Amino acid sequence: MREELRLLEETYGGAVPQLKFDSPFELLVAVILSAQCTDKRVNVVTAELFPLANTPEKILQLGQARLEEIIRPCGLSRSKAKHIVGAAQMLLDDYGGEVPSDFDALIKLPGVGRKTANVVTSVAFKTPAIAVDTHVFRLANRMKLAEGKTPLEVEMGLQKVIPREKWSEAHHWLIWHGREICRARNPKCDVCPLSKVCPSSTTQ
Repeated sequence: MREELRLLEETYGGAVPQLKFDSPFELLVAVILSAQCTDKRVNVVTAELFPLANTPEKILQLGQARLEEIIRPCGLSRSKAKHIVGAAQMLLDDYGGEVPSDFDALIKLPGVGRKTANVVTSVAFKTPAIAVDTHVFRLANRMKLAEGKTPLEVEMGLQKVIPREKWSEAHHWLIWHGREICRARNPKCDVCPLSKVCPSSTTQ
């Protein structure tokens, strides 16, 4: 494993998702809500939503208009509510109300792309996966771990340099590093544990 990855593991080993959930369906909803929104804000919203509706059946009973109202603080509330209601309906129609563990089944759900499907398979079902969000995409390119112009290119590249059994963990290392130190603007290279090995470090 590359030195950058070893240092990330040393620094962020044991990192876990910030989203709060108690079931695969709750995780699915939370990840859909997290698009262009912070996990912190999503947790505030789901703390209100989940006691009212945390299953596909209850989401449909709640209705799209009320759901849209509750999730408004997350942004893009109309499209997110439509996706969540659509996913809930498909889960009831095709999967007995249960979230499938299969990646190919997950990406057929409304509002679920590769990133969301990878998070759900990884976190809820413990299947090795690398979800490429904005942090992972930025760091993979900046550190030249896996350069690519699309999230899929970066995902495929990271799969080649990270041992499969560490895919899910490495996803969290990169996210935490991106939030805490290697920010999009003004990365904190002066306090970065990777400064001596990172090709983009400003301290060298």
